[in-house]
Amino acid sequence: MVMHENRKLARELGIRGNPGMGLVAGTIAFFAGFAAVALFGVTVHSVAPLLHLSIVEVGWLVAIPLVTGALLRIPFGAMVDAFGGRRVILTQLAIALIGMVGLIITLHSIVSRSLTGLMGYTLLMLFGAIAGTGISTFASGIAYVSYWFPQRRQGYALGAFAGFGNAAPGIFTAILPFALASLGLVGAYTAWATFLAIMTLIFFLIGYDAYYFQLMHRGFTRDNAIEKAKTLGEELIPTGSTTKSLAMAARVWRTWLLVIMYFISFGGFEALTEWLPTYWTKYLGASLALASLLTGIVYSLLTALMRVPGGWWSDKWGGERVAIISYLVLVIGSVIFITSRSLATSVIAEVVMAVGMGIANAAVFKLVPKYVPEAVGGATGWVGGLGSAGGLLIPPAMAYIVAIMGKPGYAYGFIIFTIFGTLSLIFSIILQKVSK
Repeated sequence: MVMHENRKLARELGIRGNPGMGLVAGTIAFFAGFAAVALFGVTVHSVAPLLHLSIVEVGWLVAIPLVTGALLRIPFGAMVDAFGGRRVILTQLAIALIGMVGLIITLHSIVSRSLTGLMGYTLLMLFGAIAGTGISTFASGIAYVSYWFPQRRQGYALGAFAGFGNAAPGIFTAILPFALASLGLVGAYTAWATFLAIMTLIFFLIGYDAYYFQLMHRGFTRDNAIEKAKTLGEELIPTGSTTKSLAMAARVWRTWLLVIMYFISFGGFEALTEWLPTYWTKYLGASLALASLLTGIVYSLLTALMRVPGGWWSDKWGGERVAIISYLVLVIGSVIFITSRSLATSVIAEVVMAVGMGIANAAVFKLVPKYVPEAVGGATGWVGGLGSAGGLLIPPAMAYIVAIMGKPGYAYGFIIFTIFGTLSLIFSIILQKVSK
């Protein structure tokens, strides 16, 4: 009866969309934008010989999309509280598409030898950073989906959103070698840009803001919009201000623990999606096709899909408890990587780390709306933005370890995950104790 009355009220108010459609639309947009995590992970092996890149330059190139992908999550995530997710996400995808077009032109010039050396590398870095804007749809998408769902279903909704969206780098990493073989370097990126354009159009057609934002856009006063949105079932109400949302979230000390935790689980996930193809080929001598499958399917896709049950488990048993277990698993996987000297052992290590990281990612974002319900957009910006900086900082750090130690550095670089994973485990225990 209540549901029928809500649908009637929604029709009377001219409301479009529903939670299910909001989840689908947000996931499509995130999937399309987040694929940029894999922007150079595989293709760098075709570009590096043409530009004569060192291992450190390779490390920075594969990480550059994460610069904008990480830093822009902070303002874009918070902007959802002021403007709604639809406008923000469409802006991000449009910027990412501009970056992809720039990459296509640059790569064509590099392949045709009309652009070489420093200028070619600089333009790849520039347009890679612009294309990386799509990665920042994570923060705006999390806020966009959060406002559609009640607290009791946040774990499920955000787990599904991030789980299926996070699958993009794995899928793209797996298929890129075959696209390169059949379409060539420029053709592969052209197909990628076409896919991004189509997904952007689909989001434009089906992506609607949650009730409160639609009512505000229709001219309702804030108080009236809040009243009617709550009647329709919306529990989370934004602050209405980008800066206020960020400031409110920054004053909650738990926000900063979640930032560190997310740095190694999600930032680490992005980092390894970029770095593992180099690890497999340079350290263990795998072919590029095998390295892409091991990275894209065994690691990246598994990590992404584990986020879905991770969200459900966090709803059932609590985000803090699930975080403790998952970060312990992550640490164990990193230790196996450090001690591994064979392909089989390393595959076991990456499976263990994938399980731990995927579940940990879901647990962290189950806790964001719990601890900062009055500023979800701001908290999402801080946690998603600063936390995902791991994807920017870890690959170059691992590259420097290789540069210093030589080939053994490929294994010892995983100590970064051991250290930050242990720290996150401690923070998870602290959060569990203070939440009682």
